[in-house]
Amino acid sequence: MRREILMKVEGSETKVVVTEDGRLVELYVERERDQRVVGNIYKGIVKNILPGMQAAFVDIGLEKNAFLYVADARTAHGDEAKGIEGLSVPIQGLLKEGQDIMVQISKEPVGTKGARITSQITIPGRFLVLMPTMDNITVSRRITEGEEKRRLLALAQELKPGGMGLIVRTVGEGASREDLIQDRDHLLRIWEGIAQNYEKGGARGLVYQDLAISQRILRDIFSTDVNRLMVNSRQLYNQVVDFIETMEPRLKKKVFVCNMEELFEKYNVDFEMRQALDRKVWMKNGSYLIFDHTEALTVIDVNTGKYVGSTNLDDTVLRTNVEAAREIARQLRIRNIGGIIIIDFIDMNEETHKRKVLEAFEAELKKDKVRTHILGITALGLVEITRKKVRQSLDSTLETCCPVCGGKGRVPYLSEE
Repeated sequence: MRREILMKVEGSETKVVVTEDGRLVELYVERERDQRVVGNIYKGIVKNILPGMQAAFVDIGLEKNAFLYVADARTAHGDEAKGIEGLSVPIQGLLKEGQDIMVQISKEPVGTKGARITSQITIPGRFLVLMPTMDNITVSRRITEGEEKRRLLALAQELKPGGMGLIVRTVGEGASREDLIQDRDHLLRIWEGIAQNYEKGGARGLVYQDLAISQRILRDIFSTDVNRLMVNSRQLYNQVVDFIETMEPRLKKKVFVCNMEELFEKYNVDFEMRQALDRKVWMKNGSYLIFDHTEALTVIDVNTGKYVGSTNLDDTVLRTNVEAAREIARQLRIRNIGGIIIIDFIDMNEETHKRKVLEAFEAELKKDKVRTHILGITALGLVEITRKKVRQSLDSTLETCCPVCGGKGRVPYLSEE
């Protein structure tokens, strides 16, 4: 599979496109005024304890107070200090109103809801993730080769700082001991700076801001399995190369300055972006998908549309559903849809056909770095999946709710009288 990354910076807007075998599969857009807050670390003040919900509201200096659930408030340090089993500690035993607390945003504020936060701090590096408030080690699930996984677990155990935890990231597969040590030491320096900012800071506010999108892409996505990284200016090229020098110098030879207008046209980026904002998505065979979003979940409906097949009804339905499964997996990545997702495939009578559709869906989802679980087919024939929310959906980034209809997309019927 050929993977390429296109990075375009113009004024205050950054666009990043990821392609696989010539097809757009991921799209990132970030503006300076709308920079994401997930990953940022804050000094907060506990405002309200809600024993009935086992949660607390914390003022971290944003427009709305952030929400902290009890499971996210438990840390190895805090529970050990209380000398009781962590799982049995209620929220009122962990926090009190007016208390200062270090927290990290895990989910963006959405609509009327404030950000969701956690006390379980994670600081991602190139190969490792440092967990200063948790005392455990783990290796990415995507590293499946047994011997390599055991090697990385042993190295993580050896290199783990006292009282802290480490996660070996997927890109850490094949990394040398020296690479991991260098990354760990870099993360420890960042943590020391965060701790100092927390102690010196005022009552509440930001103590650490995660990297800008261009640097996050280099840290999290740009790896040896990427064939080329193309940027739109010499200035951006120099910034990218400088960052790579500190991260993985051997990747410098994969960075090129290109005519981004031609590349965006070649990969139909503007068309794909418009389609990713539409409710209806047409597929190559003439069938189409309908995407509907609610507060709780996203519903995707599959329709044969103009596709009539050539053999029989069962074959037509199977071909439509397989094509839909592949396109849905791609659209989930492009649109960055997270949470609960319900898919209404066209009804299939044969169990073998159902398995083929799920197998095609699972094969495409394996390309997605975001954790996704297929929960199976319900009695009504619906496919249930969950996809981790790691950033705002594309429509939330590029669109705003209509002030006239409030997002309904409908207006009152006006009679002629």
